[in-house]
Amino acid sequence: KLQMREKTMIKLDDAYDENNIFAKILRGEMPSITLYEDEKTLAFMDIMPQATGHCLVIPKEPAVTFLDLSEDSAAAVMATAKKVAAAVVRAMEAPSFMMAQLNGSAAGQTVPHYHMHILPRHDGLELEFHARAPEDMAVLNETAEKIRTQI
Repeated sequence: KLQMREKTMIKLDDAYDENNIFAKILRGEMPSITLYEDEKTLAFMDIMPQATGHCLVIPKEPAVTFLDLSEDSAAAVMATAKKVAAAVVRAMEAPSFMMAQLNGSAAGQTVPHYHMHILPRHDGLELEFHARAPEDMAVLNETAEKIRTQI
């Protein structure tokens, strides 16, 4: 299992950190802009998006990497990701989309809670840098509403 030791230092043999930002979101201790929620998953807007419509899907089960997830949670995350990705494509009028999932710091994982990124893609539009600048909350809420109407 993984745990954040420093800003992005993650070791594969560490335990799950109950104080990571996504665990706090799941407990209602931190705000998020929810797109979809069911008994096993939560989908919400990435506050530092790489593209307009960038969102995340997480399991409610505490797991750091894909290998830590139960088969039931892995299936639930994929079902939610499929539902949300379809909504993102329609809402953003995107000809394509990208799904990304990183496991461990060497792969670029910065939050030690399993999560799937969904990013709409358009020809000629480059991705912004990851986790560099927060988006205006009004813009995120407007984008979220467009996505929610497609779920």
